[in-house]
Amino acid sequence: MEIKAIGCDPLQLKLMHVKDGHTLKVYEEHGGYKSLRKAMNMTSDEIIDEVKKSSLRGRGGAGFPTGMKWSFVPRDSPKPKYIVCNADESEPGTFKDRYLLERDPHALIEGMLIGAFALGVETCYIYFRGEYKYLIDIMDRAIEEAEAANLVGENILGSDFTCNFYTHTGAGAYICGEETALLSSLEGERGHPRMKPPFPAVEGVYACPTVVNNVETLTAVPQIIEMGGEAWQQIGTEKSGGTKLWSVSGHVKKPGVYELPMGYDDMEKFILEDCGGMLRDDKKLKAVIPGGSSVYIMNADQIIGKRVTLDFEGLVEGGSAVGSGGFIVMDETVDVMDSTKNLTEFYKHESCGWCTPCREGTDWMVKIFNRIAAGGGRPEDAQLLLDISDNIEGKSFCPLGDAAAWPIQSAVKRFPEDFKKHLLRDGQ
Repeated sequence: MEIKAIGCDPLQLKLMHVKDGHTLKVYEEHGGYKSLRKAMNMTSDEIIDEVKKSSLRGRGGAGFPTGMKWSFVPRDSPKPKYIVCNADESEPGTFKDRYLLERDPHALIEGMLIGAFALGVETCYIYFRGEYKYLIDIMDRAIEEAEAANLVGENILGSDFTCNFYTHTGAGAYICGEETALLSSLEGERGHPRMKPPFPAVEGVYACPTVVNNVETLTAVPQIIEMGGEAWQQIGTEKSGGTKLWSVSGHVKKPGVYELPMGYDDMEKFILEDCGGMLRDDKKLKAVIPGGSSVYIMNADQIIGKRVTLDFEGLVEGGSAVGSGGFIVMDETVDVMDSTKNLTEFYKHESCGWCTPCREGTDWMVKIFNRIAAGGGRPEDAQLLLDISDNIEGKSFCPLGDAAAWPIQSAVKRFPEDFKKHLLRDGQ
């Protein structure tokens, strides 16, 4: 398992190979909490402006500008304000937040503290997926260390700034990665998404102003304050600043977590050189899902010789999306019909059942895939899958419906041969 930076100095991965990097002592030896002290001598507007200048965009999948999200929180609200960290990393193919939580938990605490100071927040929650119980234990110890050092709790560093931290575990539901479903779960309710507006920045947890960011987003904040927003942005591109973590898995020789500058200019080079090339030398690249299972799958013709850049704009132009950075590589042995069937079963299982298009549509598509896999495929089934996907995409209550539709739409259109061979009657 590789954990390394390529094309830049390691920023978010700088403590990944440092012994006891998860402890407060080692974190401070490497400059930890200096950014918090710097931020506490800045105004709220100055902190938010630096985050805006950085062009930091949400690393959980949506890619929304972080500084803009923070600026939406009403300053004059009489209600308490909250920051909630989404550590419910449940997108198939994505595992980079796990390493940040395990090996550098204080970076998350510091990032949340800086945000809390800027927004007048006194309570922060970190919402973990249920399978990450061992990471909750690590984070709880880190919070205790920070409390003992007067970095968390009452009158932080002798100031009038007070901020307390709490960890909370979900029960392994994919839907709780959606920010409003996460907030419902955090309140003790069933993890159903909420109607927007109002957005969480205005009415989030306990109907109070709430900022929800994921782990990778928040751990970038101390670097931004330390370097300055413009300097951090210049590592990446004008619209996609800084670095990005990619969880690489599948048919490559060197799977792992890679930190790349936003705008890294060649997906083909990343796969065939940086990640060691194809796992089996006699097999060719067939497909890549670059941003976790809910983005469009790309075929080799969209990658080889195309110089697709790894940033928000570049991947959209190339035919997919950054998503959560779950970079899944497939060689020519993969049957894309079968792999898409597997993803559709996942989305059907994880649908919360709240709305009809997603609940009924994913179930219907799984039944079609099962019939095809059993040898009962019909020539019209590919179009039927597209039609059902169209009735789900944009018509569901939350983005889970889109996440279920996009893999099918791209797989059918970009790998028609993998479907046709299953859909011919009597071998004709």
